[in-house]
Amino acid sequence: MRADEVYAKTDAGRDEIETRARKLAPALRSTLLVVDGRRTIAQLLGLASGLHAPPDALAQLAELGLIAPVGQIAPGAAPLPQSDVADRYRLLSGLMSEAVRQHLGLRGYFMQLKIERCADTDELSALLPELTAAIAKSKGEPSASQWERGVRAALA
Repeated sequence: MRADEVYAKTDAGRDEIETRARKLAPALRSTLLVVDGRRTIAQLLGLASGLHAPPDALAQLAELGLIAPVGQIAPGAAPLPQSDVADRYRLLSGLMSEAVRQHLGLRGYFMQLKIERCADTDELSALLPELTAAIAKSKGEPSASQWERGVRAALA
């Protein structure tokens, strides 16, 4: 993998997001969620580290056939455009739901219901401080802060 390569989810990757058939580790699944066909490997590696993913997370996803290269960014090219509204919503909703499962377990049931009731990215963003506080209570402030930084970086 080259730093300027762009990867996207394959059909198998999109299927994995929907079905969870492979039972990926939470950090690996979160990394799969941020692969969007617009970010370079260098950008994705930065996001993955904020999500506590292993250094070889992208290589693991590629080996499993869940992501594949779609091209390269030319030197000096303009920054990649932001994801559209629906992609941002799916990404944020997925990251928040994954955090509930990973950090809160059954105690996060009502938080998960709140996430599912959110109709747009703004409502999800408004819920972020509450989820971060719940993670801090469960796993400690450093973990919660690092998780939130990773989520905000994924949305940038």
